[in-house]
Amino acid sequence: MSFSRRVLSALAATALVGIVAAQQVPPKPVPVPRPVVPDAPVPPPPDVDAKSWVLMDYATGQVLASKDPDLRVEPASITKIMTDYVISAELANGKIHMNDMVTISEHAWRGGGASTDGSTSFLKLNSQVSLKDLLYGMIIQSGNDSAIALAEHSAGSEEAFAGLMNAYAKQLGMVNSHFVDASGYPVDNHYTTAHDIAILSRALIHDFPDDYAISKVKEFEWNGIKQGNRNTLLWRDPSVDGIKTGHTAAAGFCLAASAQQGDARMIAIVMGASNEKARADSAMALLSYGFRFYETHKLYDAGKPLVTPRLWKGTENQLPLGVSDNVLVTVKRGDYEKLKATMDIPSTLIAPFSKGQQVGTLRITLDGQPVQNVPLVALNDAPQCGFFGRLWDSILLWFHHDSSADKGGTGK
Repeated sequence: MSFSRRVLSALAATALVGIVAAQQVPPKPVPVPRPVVPDAPVPPPPDVDAKSWVLMDYATGQVLASKDPDLRVEPASITKIMTDYVISAELANGKIHMNDMVTISEHAWRGGGASTDGSTSFLKLNSQVSLKDLLYGMIIQSGNDSAIALAEHSAGSEEAFAGLMNAYAKQLGMVNSHFVDASGYPVDNHYTTAHDIAILSRALIHDFPDDYAISKVKEFEWNGIKQGNRNTLLWRDPSVDGIKTGHTAAAGFCLAASAQQGDARMIAIVMGASNEKARADSAMALLSYGFRFYETHKLYDAGKPLVTPRLWKGTENQLPLGVSDNVLVTVKRGDYEKLKATMDIPSTLIAPFSKGQQVGTLRITLDGQPVQNVPLVALNDAPQCGFFGRLWDSILLWFHHDSSADKGGTGK
């Protein structure tokens, strides 16, 4: 090979090596390990200026923090949350309608009208007002006259309506509440608790979301008079969308507030604060605390088998068990890994079972403390099998029980 050809070959080889080298991916730098930072401890709840208060997670109904949650207090206009719930239920049942025209009685005019000290929608005696306008007037303006007129139209009298309020309260599990009027005007034997109002607020949001949405409307005009919503948090935080304020000299300043951030919703109830600013600041502090330091997890899906134990004397040999509703739990941030679940199921299951029938209990605990107990239900119908099948399973069960006794399972 001539000298020139050798030089060209060498140059070509050098160029090829350069191309290959250029195409090689340089190794990734080894990341510097970061120190493991433990979760920050959850501080105690904020100091709240109120007689009693509750912070509740909407998704689970768990009370996350509270002070004297079952202390019986005067509810003032917080009462109107229950009036709203009853009216919403009656609307849903078709017993009354949004376009109903309601005559303003002397009782509504004199007991809650412009001549009184309380909040009013300025309804005129013997005038006719649509039920929708009355509902807006009660929720946004906190009109006592609107509340009384709604009660009379729905039940015939305010006294009869109070009976409805108490019936619905019992149905919702409000065990420490008793209502005498629809407006919250101070009367004997009219009381509730912060916990009961949290239960009621959660039910209103869940059961009647369209009617609940009225509580975030910032102002309402009726008969040429425009009034603003008394819940000042609606202007302070866009995540706040309800619920109701209340105040009398005896009750102090009260506020039921709710806010939603992403998929999370919190409910804060403040009863008996010292002034309007204190009730707003306290409710806002509680809502912020809940969003910052708590999180909700879905543990189990509704309708999916969690366990399939042996079924005796049935057309099938197994019975799928699960939960009727999604199992959600709210815990302090960082506590999710500490949750434990156990299932209590009878050792022997004998057909028949009906779909939805409770068979056992799913128990959720955190650090050994109960968090939730959820019914374990049959996910399918499980009818009995025929005579010979039941006879055969009876024989097998005899051996099964005998074997358990030999192992000491039934010994004393």
